[in-house]
Amino acid sequence: MYHLIVFLPLVGAALAGLMGTRLGKQLLPEKPSMIITTALLFVSAALSWVSLIQVGMGHKELEVTVLRWMDVGGLQANWAFKIDTLTAVMLVVVNTVSSLVHLYSWGYMEDDEFKPRFFAYLSLFTFAMLMLVTSDNFIQLFFGWEGVGLASYLLIGYYYKKPSANAAAIKAFVTNRVGDVGLALGVMTIFLVFGSVEFETVFNAIGDNSNRVLSFLGMQFNAMELIAFLLFIGAMGKSAQFILHVWLPDAMEGPTPVSALIHAATMVTAGVFLVCRAYPIYDAAPLTSGFITAIGAFTALFAATVALVQNDIKRVIAYSTCSQLGYMFFAAGVGAYNAAMFHLFTHAFFKALLFLCAGSVIHALHHEQDMRRMGGIRKKVPWTYIAMIIGTLAITGIGIPGTSIGFAGFFSKDAIIEAAYSGSAESNAAAFAFWIGLVAALMTSFYSWRLIFMTFHGKFRGDHHTLDHAHESPWVMRLPLVALSIGAVFAGAVFYSFFIGNAGDFWHGALPIAAGEHHAAIAPENLYAMAPGSATDATHAEPTPGGLFGWLFAKVHGYPFWVLLLPLVMSVAGFVIAWFMYMRGSVEEKINHVQETGGGPLYNFLLNKWYIDELYNVTVVKLVKFLGDKFWKVGDEKIIDGYGPNGVAKFASGAAKRLSKIQTGYLYHYAFIMLLGVAVLIVVAFRGVGG
Repeated sequence: MYHLIVFLPLVGAALAGLMGTRLGKQLLPEKPSMIITTALLFVSAALSWVSLIQVGMGHKELEVTVLRWMDVGGLQANWAFKIDTLTAVMLVVVNTVSSLVHLYSWGYMEDDEFKPRFFAYLSLFTFAMLMLVTSDNFIQLFFGWEGVGLASYLLIGYYYKKPSANAAAIKAFVTNRVGDVGLALGVMTIFLVFGSVEFETVFNAIGDNSNRVLSFLGMQFNAMELIAFLLFIGAMGKSAQFILHVWLPDAMEGPTPVSALIHAATMVTAGVFLVCRAYPIYDAAPLTSGFITAIGAFTALFAATVALVQNDIKRVIAYSTCSQLGYMFFAAGVGAYNAAMFHLFTHAFFKALLFLCAGSVIHALHHEQDMRRMGGIRKKVPWTYIAMIIGTLAITGIGIPGTSIGFAGFFSKDAIIEAAYSGSAESNAAAFAFWIGLVAALMTSFYSWRLIFMTFHGKFRGDHHTLDHAHESPWVMRLPLVALSIGAVFAGAVFYSFFIGNAGDFWHGALPIAAGEHHAAIAPENLYAMAPGSATDATHAEPTPGGLFGWLFAKVHGYPFWVLLLPLVMSVAGFVIAWFMYMRGSVEEKINHVQETGGGPLYNFLLNKWYIDELYNVTVVKLVKFLGDKFWKVGDEKIIDGYGPNGVAKFASGAAKRLSKIQTGYLYHYAFIMLLGVAVLIVVAFRGVGG
């Protein structure tokens, strides 16, 4: 079964890519290419759900060896599948979203003339991700990691005739290679310390090497801290954490289905998966874990602030992805790995839904992406509108605290915020993450509803010819929206008990669940027992102040109720602010005001993404370009070419021209040269005798 799950996408990629090209005769036409790749992905997705049931709920863990791969000296690494609950969850996420994206692309890419190439890239991307998440050693993980990077380069730069697409693809490729240097060094250090790259061997030997010290860059580091930090550098690049985040918004240059696949289910989740898979290393590296918490929290805040003012509908959702990844990382940083994976799981549904809804809007408006030229289209695209509302309710975390009523993000994001609160007493980074998580929740709600109001409500602000021809997407695009909407509504409530509530029975050792035990579901009767006027904690029977104050500060399963309530308050506050700004106020006036005044310093600071790209350009790009020019002009042209092949050729040519002048044709010239040669030989011979 697992061979089919992993290799069916590769088979589809090979068939569509090698037989469906336009190089020469097209052996596999467009329609069969689309049908084969999509059908194979749906089979892989169905088997992935079977795997989740067998492994996560049936505790059937196994290892499947594909082939003997590397056996060089002390380095041994087979190509093998490690099948545990963590792997099963990732298989479901990757293949479910990928299969729906394949189906959605039938409609979205209808007018594209290179469909076999596009579907081949999608399937190749999926296979690389599957190779990554099924790995049982760091070498296989690294190969899958690089495969995902290659496939993303092809997909982001799919419209290669556009300079912006080429630039975005190169930016993604180079930025990720910077992170991958850290990952490669981390894998090398693991082999240096443990003499193995196998997960089980490494994790079982951590205790014996926890106090080992290594020299790196002239400084001494704890081995576990160094390994954890280097691995996280790779995760920062792949999952677009602050500093190495710059590639993610530009990935919008690829087709919208690509955006959904990259942002929801594959590439960006790899970093979170890596940290969770290597949790024994991070448990032994508290300093690096604190660093991860801080970086994750700051990324959540940074990306949320930038999303507040973006006008491109896909870029708003892209920065939202960056922000939500920050949540996942600071959850992992405080040790709530199961909460991080839970949010990764629910995020896949509602984020893919949001991107595909954005694609449906773009499709309806003939490739218009600027929200300033949208508005009032909800009656034109009712299915898309409802699906976008569902996705927005999911990402903003709407639900009733203490009950099983809520959208997907309500359960997973709140579990993360609660985990940060749990760790705040002992960790300043966790306390920072808790408050930043709440602020980011407010901003998430604001920019999400801003997108809804600017796109679907008010007056249409674009070309009315475009509005007249606007239409709902075909059924082949609507069906994935329906499927993902179901996930965005029910994934949190259905899977909460598995990921968080009864995590020990579900994860079965794949992840530690000590942190997750604090997230036990709140029984509704306990919540209702603490109605205003109650002076008792229903769970712990501890005296509390009476009235509303006492109700808010009563503890429910270890948490003050305000901790459970505040994320919802932030979400509602974001909605209210967005409503007053974009529904009660005039959107046209706001747009005109910004155009006339330039928006002001703060607006431009956020619109220009904190000028991080400009800072990179000044400090890194120009320096690298300067060094590159110098190495090219001096090192390559003058030294290598001058004294290398070109220099040797020039010397030989010059010597030949000079020697040719000796060929005069006069006999006495030749005799003179011969005598000169004999004289030289005699001198050399006598020097040897004399020595």
